[in-house]
Amino acid sequence: MKLLDIPIIRRIRQNHALEHATIHILSWRYPHLKLVGRSSESGFYVYGDVDTEAVAAAASEALVRLQRGEKELAVHPRCGTNLATAGILAGFSAFLALAGKSKRRWTRLPEALTLATIAVMLAQPLGLIIQRYLTTLPEVDDVAIKEVRRFERGGVRVHKVELVRR
Repeated sequence: MKLLDIPIIRRIRQNHALEHATIHILSWRYPHLKLVGRSSESGFYVYGDVDTEAVAAAASEALVRLQRGEKELAVHPRCGTNLATAGILAGFSAFLALAGKSKRRWTRLPEALTLATIAVMLAQPLGLIIQRYLTTLPEVDDVAIKEVRRFERGGVRVHKVELVRR
């Protein structure tokens, strides 16, 4: 069995795809709303000042649209995958530039900064590719929404979209 096909990983990838699709739809309907999402094994969370009915409607529409084949909804430009990709690439490129003993570190700093900057620029398109093939799975035909619950966490409105498999 492939790593990405392990049941728990598959569920999280599907949930991540549905989270992104839901955030896309909410962002289109409420363009000035600031939202954050986070996926888990049992579903996903939406953090932000949005009504429960709006989250439930967006999640339902997102599920139907993914099931109809709108796979592009599974990828989001502000996903944490992009941030992680940028951090890893920038850190690794700076490390490589500063490695070795041929010059003093301070003289290698411009090279490290240049490589880290190039890495961050490459991270956005690479992050989208990583989302498309690794961290999301838009094949959600076996997914159903069980419930959408609202609660407060540290003064922040949170919605938990709980999912089940059919």
